[in-house]
Amino acid sequence: MAKKEDVDYFLKQSGIDSEREKIIGQHIGYRYDVNLLPDYSRLTPFLKEYIAHMGWEDLNWLEDVHMGYEEGRPAVFDRNINGWVTVPSEMKLPDNQQDRDMLARELLVKFQMSPSHPLVQLNKAYRKF
Repeated sequence: MAKKEDVDYFLKQSGIDSEREKIIGQHIGYRYDVNLLPDYSRLTPFLKEYIAHMGWEDLNWLEDVHMGYEEGRPAVFDRNINGWVTVPSEMKLPDNQQDRDMLARELLVKFQMSPSHPLVQLNKAYRKF
């Protein structure tokens, strides 16, 4: 077991380390590989506008959103519904992983803002005011 002072601690250690990783049951990738940090030069026009509209300086909660796969289909995980949102089959994905991740972030935000998102339906059903 590597010591915390070792610069390669996170690469050498076995198992899940941080409290957050223990809660979610998986590694937070960019803690170990700086290549997983978002490349802001690859922001989509939608994400640039979204960040500006929200008054943010960075992607903040979207940084750990990446393009994944669900049953062999490209998808992005939506923590709010605890499920995968699949990418439309007619959508061509870029070859670069950073570009795919930016697209995944855009798709997630658009889905969460859409009237077909399950939380919108719950809001309508259970809203008190």
